Amino acid sequence: MSVIAIEGLGKQFGGADVLRDIELEIRDGEFLVLVGPSGCGKSTLLRLLAGLERASSGRILLDGVDISQRAPRERNFSLIFQNYALFPHLSVRDNISFGMKMRGEPKADFPRRVAKVADLLQLRPLLDRKPAQLSGGQRQRVAMARAIVREPALFLMDEPLSNLDAKLRGEVRDGIMALHHTLKTSTVYVTHDQIEAMTMADRIAVLNGGRLQQTGTPEALYRQPANLFVAGFIGTPAMNILRLPCHDQQAWLMAQSIALPPDYGEDAVFFGIRPEHLSEHRGGSGPVLQGRVLRRELHGAEYLITLDTPAGRVQYRRENRGAVAAVGQALTLGFSSRDSYLFSVSSQLNLLLER
Repeated sequence: MSVIAIEGLGKQFGGADVLRDIELEIRDGEFLVLVGPSGCGKSTLLRLLAGLERASSGRILLDGVDISQRAPRERNFSLIFQNYALFPHLSVRDNISFGMKMRGEPKADFPRRVAKVADLLQLRPLLDRKPAQLSGGQRQRVAMARAIVREPALFLMDEPLSNLDAKLRGEVRDGIMALHHTLKTSTVYVTHDQIEAMTMADRIAVLNGGRLQQTGTPEALYRQPANLFVAGFIGTPAMNILRLPCHDQQAWLMAQSIALPPDYGEDAVFFGIRPEHLSEHRGGSGPVLQGRVLRRELHGAEYLITLDTPAGRVQYRRENRGAVAAVGQALTLGFSSRDSYLFSVSSQLNLLLER
């Protein structure tokens, strides 16, 4: 049982905040995914957890014990890099056991533990090969085996699939999840890939500008984003965001009124609707968006269509069946008010979070 608590963690480089006031708990056995744009601080947070960097403020607790000043080898955390970091002159067997050797563990234990992890990751036939003789997916499995063999309290994975092609990435992703379900070791996984985050995570932590924006299950972040950034970042394709004028306690979308919270006093509001919640309007009541088709993108089973409307550009998804609107064609899209979002222009917070 291992619980990691991050309390008020901050990191500065050259006087500039890279991370600020991070409060986060990594629960026993959970798979926590860190996401955010490049430069948001997610890899720095991973390095602070690993002990490769020292925090400028705050602390890291392992089962209630402050480990902020401990060296990496004293933390019993395993870090898996995106570039594998294998020794090219060593065999797979020796790469896996290298960490045990450096930690001075009994050599008599090496064969049993290497064989166990090799069987777990289907590496036994490759134990005598060198890294140059392996595929990218095999090298990544060796890197994982080297991390697993030390039986850590926490796995730290820094974009481990980014160097793999799409097909292999899917296969290794499935392997990581099968491994997690077997070992049940707490894992912090850094990625920029939406599919990885949404399909792998027990919880997702979203970072932006060195600050933690929101933490929750993939479903919670998708359905109830805390602010405009999370709304636009979580989900593929991204949520449509339109800036609407406000007066008479109403927001106005192409002459259609949208009720605002009673205490909202700004002259504009951000309106959000996801592409998958828009559909071609076939008549009847309900709010609509009217415009002309600007672009069509075929994604196999579906189209992603961009519409130019007086309120701004919006995208919607539709099945690749029947006639598809041509570029330049006028089109009306309908949606349910229950699927729309409102965000404050000043604070960018979700005004409908409790619905």
